[in-house]
Amino acid sequence: MRYLDPRNDLTFKKVFGEHPDLLISFLNALMPFASEDDYIETVEYLPAEIVPETPFSKDSIVDVRCFDKQGRQFIVEMQMYWTDDFLQRVLFNSSKAYVRQLDRGRRYSDLQPVYSLSLVNDVFRTELKDAENCYHHYSIVDVYETNEHLKGMEFVFVELPKFKPKNFRDKKMVALWLRYLTEVKDQTESVPKELLDNRYTKKALQLLEEASYSKSELYAYDRYWDAVSTHRTLLYGETKKARETGYAEGHAQGHAEGRAEGRAEGRAEGRAEGRAEGRAEGRAEGRAEGRAEGQEQANIANARKMRELGATVEFISQVTGLTPDEISKL
Repeated sequence: MRYLDPRNDLTFKKVFGEHPDLLISFLNALMPFASEDDYIETVEYLPAEIVPETPFSKDSIVDVRCFDKQGRQFIVEMQMYWTDDFLQRVLFNSSKAYVRQLDRGRRYSDLQPVYSLSLVNDVFRTELKDAENCYHHYSIVDVYETNEHLKGMEFVFVELPKFKPKNFRDKKMVALWLRYLTEVKDQTESVPKELLDNRYTKKALQLLEEASYSKSELYAYDRYWDAVSTHRTLLYGETKKARETGYAEGHAQGHAEGRAEGRAEGRAEGRAEGRAEGRAEGRAEGRAEGRAEGQEQANIANARKMRELGATVEFISQVTGLTPDEISKL
């Protein structure tokens, strides 16, 4: 028996977006409820929410949205890599979900809490005292009396690469669901016995069996991984470019009061990782020109790859900066 990866967009939505019993078990395990009295008993799915696209968002649709019989809303997202844009997107989605409850004629007292659960296949909190902590719960609290908080929106972020079962020994279902998301990979043939012994994770595993998917579904499954790989490449390129730009600017500021020859030599140090040719007098200008040419070639290569993956000309233009006419000629 071979399994697919549960973090893929297709499989994640199939498991948690089509099976309310699994979603309820998952949310009750991972949501920061004060007691079992707050546990979810039933859920009703809401339509996928369209949000503004960002250059590195995997798509523009929230993975799963639902509300329970109390009216509380839950937004669940699986994100393969961390960006600041994703954080702003989480805040945007939760705020809009909260505001949209107030239909014409309703009172503010009718508003119910919105909970956001973000599962991130990346590490983004490295500065914490407890560096191994993978579970982060945010709420609106009084700065001086942290036991006092405003009910309305709460956020949970889980850094999946940091997860270790030993840290959740007293929380069985949390450990099982996070093991499900981290230990089952693409083409996995043997799964942990503990996951098969639990009725919820066993059912979730059955929904990952590769043989149960059609050819078109498997094609969509593979295309998602291709898109993730392309976005990672683009994100890395942007990060690298920002580092190089910051280095050059800092170097220039450090030599702003120096002689013209000293400025040229300082810029040469900033260009040591890139191009080393050219006259000393022209290196400052050549560095900017050479980087622009290199970035243009990278944009062209990325545009060709995205066209192969079926991206729209508008999306490719937004990401690479190429004009639609330039893209159509590739």
